[in-house]
Amino acid sequence: MNVQSILGSKGDAVETIAQTATLFEAARQLGERRIGALVVSGDGRAIEGIVSERDIVRATAGAGATALEQAVGSVMSTDVVTCGCGDGVDQLMSLMTDRRIRHLPVVDDHGHLAGIISIGDVVKARLAELVHENEALTQYISGH
Repeated sequence: MNVQSILGSKGDAVETIAQTATLFEAARQLGERRIGALVVSGDGRAIEGIVSERDIVRATAGAGATALEQAVGSVMSTDVVTCGCGDGVDQLMSLMTDRRIRHLPVVDDHGHLAGIISIGDVVKARLAELVHENEALTQYISGH
């Protein structure tokens, strides 16, 4: 299974936010959408950064409630790790584990935002693969 098939199942919609938005606005959007990260983009295609729940928690822990008035651009990660549509689930698992990240923006061949994959999406896809493999082995062993 690859990124394209995961996006085919879950959809390719990506929640984005502008660098100039406040952390409060980001937190509200994360809460309303029940997601863990927002891609920072001015046009919905170019990836400028990513801001996660953890980024907001770190900022608030350091500066208190006034941190929520800061711009997203001041706390976002700018060294964004991405994946492509053809990347496989095993690749994603390794990348996310090694880099300790939970969200990977997906880029197309032109480097434009094409979706987002979470660690939950990867685990769900891998479990589906394992179930399929188990069923195939069971049928093979039983001679069906």
